[in-house]
Amino acid sequence: MRGVLELDAERQVEGEEVTAHLELRAETAAARLEVLLDLPDGLETRAPNPQLVRLDVGERRELELPLRCARWGAYLVGEVLLRARDRFGLLVYEETLDLRRPLKVYPHGEALAKLLRPLETQVFAGNQPPRSRGEGIEFADLRPFVPGDRVRRVNWRATARRREPWVNETHPERNTDVVIFLDTFAETRRGGMGTLDLAVEAAGSLARHYIREKDRVGFVAFGGVLNWLTVSTGVVQLYRVLDSLLDAEIFLSYAWKDIDVLPPRTLPPHALVLALTPLLDQRSVRALADLRARGFDLVVIEISPAPFVEARRGELDELGHRLWLLRREALRASYLRLGVPVVEWRKGAELQAVLEE
Repeated sequence: MRGVLELDAERQVEGEEVTAHLELRAETAAARLEVLLDLPDGLETRAPNPQLVRLDVGERRELELPLRCARWGAYLVGEVLLRARDRFGLLVYEETLDLRRPLKVYPHGEALAKLLRPLETQVFAGNQPPRSRGEGIEFADLRPFVPGDRVRRVNWRATARRREPWVNETHPERNTDVVIFLDTFAETRRGGMGTLDLAVEAAGSLARHYIREKDRVGFVAFGGVLNWLTVSTGVVQLYRVLDSLLDAEIFLSYAWKDIDVLPPRTLPPHALVLALTPLLDQRSVRALADLRARGFDLVVIEISPAPFVEARRGELDELGHRLWLLRREALRASYLRLGVPVVEWRKGAELQAVLEE
């Protein structure tokens, strides 16, 4: 038995569908052939799977199977299991066809109307008005005319009212450097969902919207396995970040890591560092405090593990759960004393509301 598998898309967004086209050609007749497409966790189908077909010698049969991308990730789709029986049902013939094709499912995220802005912008052109003043279109203030000012900057209404020339001051349009810092040391999970899933979805939304605003975006996965991307912009950089998010996993490691293991280029000066972390591992907690001590503009978005942890019944268990929550509040207070804003994002809440806070 020979076969060919094709996917109508190699990249898709979480929650959408991809159609798998399977073509089989029989070298021997099969009156009852069971065809099963083995799907990895994260992909689902509502079509019959396995399917029962009949093939004659040399006959070709095409099968279509719509696949729903239930969870983000990088998959290999195309392990086909075949089972045929003889005419009397006494003998069973089984065969496996390795027709696997790569499929990348990106996190869906959510639409963001307003993003966080760093304290300092960069020198490249973009969409963000800095605090400094210069040539641009964003109005800043009025001031009296001085020799050397261009005539096109004269505010004629203010000049007519005050009977002396006044000019407009504007903000130039600049871009910003944003580094998405993803904590992959530890997570909490419950019912197929965990803090890492929420962090990846938030990181994808942030990268997509900052790049749309012509900002430069970098990425750092800080955990048992270190992964990073230097800041850049454009559609190519967006797919680089999304592909790196698909590789984000929790790897158990007892090695102590600090921020010095990161290459210097991954954290450019005046960059806004958006940390997505459940604040469960002391290594990431201290690394973020070190970033703030080095003068980086840091914002901590806490992916709260509280919805994934329930207090067991019993007085001691409830007391331990309350002490754990108090300890987390004390940790947030320690960041606030360092001048680092901390917002808590819980499962089911909108990311936009957290960013507004």
